[in-house]
Amino acid sequence: MSIGGSSWDVRLPAGGRRRRGNFFIELLQTVLLALLLYGGVSLATDRVRVENISMQPTLYEDHLLLVNKLVYKVRQPTYGEVIIFHHTDNPPEDYVKRVIGLPGDEVWVKDGRVYVNGVRLNEPYIKEAPNYEDRWIVPEDHYFVLGDNRNNSSDSHIWGFVHRDKIIGRADFIYWPLQRAGSLLPPDTVLAAP
Repeated sequence: MSIGGSSWDVRLPAGGRRRRGNFFIELLQTVLLALLLYGGVSLATDRVRVENISMQPTLYEDHLLLVNKLVYKVRQPTYGEVIIFHHTDNPPEDYVKRVIGLPGDEVWVKDGRVYVNGVRLNEPYIKEAPNYEDRWIVPEDHYFVLGDNRNNSSDSHIWGFVHRDKIIGRADFIYWPLQRAGSLLPPDTVLAAP
């Protein structure tokens, strides 16, 4: 056969069919590639189901989240990020909360407002103002976290700080239900009170 002045020839094995051995080799290669891709995605991300009301109105029960497990290998958590962390070891339990205070920060909850180092937080994501008051200094390698449903959340205002080693990753995206799908990256205005 000739196309554009050059000739090429397609030859099939005897009988006009591919060899059975080639099919199995290609199948094995496809399965190995799929396993490598799955392993890579699992190393970099996690999928988490929300199981309580502590992050409402941002997250509701049965929301499915995509968690970035690599981001905190290269940098520390920052204000406003939603993180997943191990809270208890026996039995193992993971929590989802928002980062409010970094190591060395002074966090103060007073008159229904949250202050970090004297700056009132702009928190459009909370359900209602906290009905508790206290002051904390965040220790080195620890973080102060709160749920967005401030008055219905077991968080740092009750049990203290989260050690950096307990953090699994940052919740980046809601992927289910589809009508609520979207980014969970923090607003730029968290530390800029109106």
